[in-house]
Amino acid sequence: MLLSLTTNRFDSIVQLLTVVLIFIFVLALTYFVTKLSVGIQKGRMFSPNVEILETFRIAPTKYIQVVRIGEKYFSYVVCKDTVTLLGELTKDDISEFNKAETGKAMNVSFKEIFDKLKK
Repeated sequence: MLLSLTTNRFDSIVQLLTVVLIFIFVLALTYFVTKLSVGIQKGRMFSPNVEILETFRIAPTKYIQVVRIGEKYFSYVVCKDTVTLLGELTKDDISEFNKAETGKAMNVSFKEIFDKLKK
């Protein structure tokens, strides 16, 4: 009977360790697959000639976007099912301050944000 209790405890500990190791493996696999998919998506979405400079929400599913395409600037209304050109903008119409702030916000890493929250 004592041998049976010891064996059951040992089996339980082995099962627990196995489940913990599988859990850690799944977490690591998820992390690396997510990193890989983000890298692939980022590569597909990158274009040196097209850049969204600013987005402003005007309704739950409607946005005004200022976009740089090549050397020209355009404003669009983006809805759920449609995209409508509002017009072309000149470089003087674009505020450089907002462009710098938008670029800065996009380049902030999650680690920096998390470190600020920890403090």
